[in-house]
Amino acid sequence: MSDTKHKSNQTQRLAAIGLMAALVFVSSLISFEIPLAGGESTRIHLGNAFCLLAGLITGPVGGGLAAGIGSFLFDLMNPKYIPSAPFTFLFKFAMGFLCGLIAYAHNRKGERVSRNIVAGLTGAFTYVILYLTKGFIENILYGQSIQANLTIIGTKAVTSITNALIAVVIAVPLGLALRTALKRAHLWERIH
Repeated sequence: MSDTKHKSNQTQRLAAIGLMAALVFVSSLISFEIPLAGGESTRIHLGNAFCLLAGLITGPVGGGLAAGIGSFLFDLMNPKYIPSAPFTFLFKFAMGFLCGLIAYAHNRKGERVSRNIVAGLTGAFTYVILYLTKGFIENILYGQSIQANLTIIGTKAVTSITNALIAVVIAVPLGLALRTALKRAHLWERIH
């Protein structure tokens, strides 16, 4: 591959990662908030679907970066979420990275539906575990009683699992459709 073509492909790959990060950011805005005890809240949103989609389309590193950056920027735009932004970056990076890692294992690049489902579920539920663990520890550090903490975490678990399942249901078929469209447009090879 010529040096010019290699640089062009790198530029197109960076553009794809940036586009996926923007989609993660925008899709995170599509949500509804659920109030919890103690003034806390949780929300159902589409951001996780696009975090997984980033992993399915751009692979582990690209997916991790797109998911982490898009979610990090979303948190920075809301004063309520600013303190969580660094954790969000790490947790969403893990989500997109693991999804991409499994989908792209053995040089498959997201070709197998069954592997993509496992990839999506793994990425989504890894995020759920990280998010709930962080919340549980924070509540203990803030002096929340165990019973109140378990009630809050229980409600967050229900919404987080709902988010995870919605994300997989959206991301896997959308990823396959986008992959097909990118191949037809001869763009798939340019971003990989």
